Amino acid sequence: MTTRPVADWASDFDVLDPAYVERPFSIWADLRERCPIAHTDRRAPTWMPTRYEDVTAMAHDVKHFSSQRIAVIPLQVNEGNETGQVGEDGPSLEYGLPPISADPPLHTWTRRLLLPWFSHRKVAEYTPFTRELCQRLLDGLAGSDEADAAADYAQQIPVRVIAHILGVPLEMADTFTGWVREVLEFADDIERREHGILSIVEFLSSEMQGRREHPGEDLLSVLLQTEVDGAVLDDAVVLGMAVLLLIAGIDTTWSAIGSSIWHLATHPDDRDRLVQEPELMTLAVEELLRAYSPVTMARMVTEDLEYKGCPMHFEDKVLMNFPAANRDPEFFEDPDTVHLDRENNRHVAFGSGIHRCAGSNLARMELRVALEEWLARIPSFSLVEGTTVKWAGGQVRGPRTLRVRLR
Repeated sequence: MTTRPVADWASDFDVLDPAYVERPFSIWADLRERCPIAHTDRRAPTWMPTRYEDVTAMAHDVKHFSSQRIAVIPLQVNEGNETGQVGEDGPSLEYGLPPISADPPLHTWTRRLLLPWFSHRKVAEYTPFTRELCQRLLDGLAGSDEADAAADYAQQIPVRVIAHILGVPLEMADTFTGWVREVLEFADDIERREHGILSIVEFLSSEMQGRREHPGEDLLSVLLQTEVDGAVLDDAVVLGMAVLLLIAGIDTTWSAIGSSIWHLATHPDDRDRLVQEPELMTLAVEELLRAYSPVTMARMVTEDLEYKGCPMHFEDKVLMNFPAANRDPEFFEDPDTVHLDRENNRHVAFGSGIHRCAGSNLARMELRVALEEWLARIPSFSLVEGTTVKWAGGQVRGPRTLRVRLR
């Protein structure tokens, strides 16, 4: 779909505009100075804060900014709700994707059920699988002069890790990737987005039925056997939590990995420093997450209100622009420069408030291991001259094609 060009980012922004997707940093800087909470009526009345103070304040105010509608670009399925349903009486997402799309109390106890699966101890159990996976992927690039670091490496890692946690077939990885991309990347193609979400719902519903008959030790099996207040979980709750892990745990992390490799390919001093000083990796991971935060989430205004002079109305959408907050010069010194050894780094790449990403430990591990293994095998690399890096944006920003020369 072709949309009209943006005349004024303050009053008519478009997060799918190519200029915004490819290089949003200057746009955020301009808005912070002259209109820190921008507005648009494209697709739906929407506000977009760009300062750290406002983004975090709204993220913590669950009374006025609800998480019931988290899609940056609304997905219209089945008469206007943002859920997927298969058949009139088939499996549905009537509870959304808890805990991320739920307000308390549903948010509280569903998040509590997921947290043990992403604790430091549990993530340590997933680390050997992740490291071996990265090594196998790099084995596949051995001897090549060039590779697509996004498609051939970054995008291959999180999908297989999540499949491992859910206990679903690893050979489905490419299919999962296609479905997730349909949901997140084709914002104005309603039919394609519906196909993606409905395909995920159908597949996971079938997997749930199989786990009832033959339960295992995977997350899906455990959720189906879990009781809350003396009752087993509603199927729609289990389905929503599983769909969330598949969608939120894949594109977000591969975007962070791809963006980090892009940075190191275009900043050889940083690349060489990480190779020579591997002890910097922990700080470097946090700094790369800050500088290239992939995720923007949405909130819904629950009642008419005025926020710092902005007349917000019931059901207006507010974009939690965590990437812009992480480049706010009022909060971060020299925010547009990556400092691999930055120590004072209270970034919000994983969100803020009660909806802070439950899988942040897993994402950090995957990013760290992916970079460690890449640099150990390919310590010197650069972008292939004459090629274009293709970025996806909207809900999640990251490179989709990233041709690099392997030296």
